[in-house]
Amino acid sequence: MHEMSLMESVIEIVCQTARQNGATRIKSVRLDVGALSHVDTYALLFCYEAARYGTIADAATLEINRIAGEGWCLDCGKTVALEERFGACPNCKRHRVQMTAGDELKIRDMEVI
Repeated sequence: MHEMSLMESVIEIVCQTARQNGATRIKSVRLDVGALSHVDTYALLFCYEAARYGTIADAATLEINRIAGEGWCLDCGKTVALEERFGACPNCKRHRVQMTAGDELKIRDMEVI
């Protein structure tokens, strides 16, 4: 399960950033997770419980925002919704679509004390 290593990295980043900015506790963390990123949000939530234990994020809440898949069709010249990686353009049915959203896993923000 790669979600555990992902969440351990998230906790390490938020704790380090909070400490560097003089915070002693993290109240909340918000993540953006792309629908096409191959990250299971339920597993991520499960791993969060274990990864935050004993850190300054121990009592922090976690909010996960799902980001829909989106791409730029090189043939149509339009932004289109993507349901799968390397999917065809829903308009022209060609496969020359460059993914522009839905692949990310990033820390949006956090609230600290």
